[in-house]
Amino acid sequence: MSRRPTSSTQAIPEVGDVPRHLAMIMDGNGRWAKKRFLPRVAGHKRGLETVRAMVKACISRKIDFLTLFAFSSENWRRPVEEVSFLMGLFVTALQGEIGKLHANGVRLKVVGDLSAFEPRLLALIREGEALTSGNTKLTLTICANYGGRWDVLQAMNQLALAHPERVGHFGEADLAPHLAMAHAPEPDLFVRTGGEQRISNFLLWQLAYSELYFTDILWPDFDAAALDAAIASYRERERRFGRTSDQLTAVPPAPIFSNSVSTSGNA
Repeated sequence: MSRRPTSSTQAIPEVGDVPRHLAMIMDGNGRWAKKRFLPRVAGHKRGLETVRAMVKACISRKIDFLTLFAFSSENWRRPVEEVSFLMGLFVTALQGEIGKLHANGVRLKVVGDLSAFEPRLLALIREGEALTSGNTKLTLTICANYGGRWDVLQAMNQLALAHPERVGHFGEADLAPHLAMAHAPEPDLFVRTGGEQRISNFLLWQLAYSELYFTDILWPDFDAAALDAAIASYRERERRFGRTSDQLTAVPPAPIFSNSVSTSGNA
């Protein structure tokens, strides 16, 4: 996992049979519960079990990065009771899962505007990240109070504050280290469960050349077999990155520009 992240618009990333980075929108918890005449919160509880299963499945399939959209910046619009439950579930999950993640060699990252969270939740996040920071088997990133537009704006603001003298002359390589996902390569495969076919303000910058896969399976029902179906679809894609099909059989060209994305940890 020592390879440097590559911008798909600045260079041609390595492509393998298995995605190096899998990003997922976990949709359908509420509908899963409704179909069973259960409260929506029951679906969220069941969805946590699927998260555990996906972590194990990614490790066994040698996927290096798994990024999950847990709570968007727009999810605050949901009923107060549901939001409160989700925050409590986040606390419970961190308390119960960090030790297991660490024992299995998983590195935890939580990205988003975390300033909105209560001190107890923030402390658990920081403790979990610190404990698992040296792990290399899988990097699990949880996007919480995250939005793709927020990500680009906060990165641009950081860059402008750091280098006001260069405003108007920034390039992609300047911005990339300030993005919330700077620790990971761009996703090879994006999966959304639950039947909706949109990316919902998730990783707007990073998904530029990702392969998109949508399934009607609700998140609590998504299992290892469903993951394998998504990977099988990914393997059938022709990933050209601006090239023609004929060029794919030729020797890969050198990067268009040098890649200067900063990295940290095992990214």
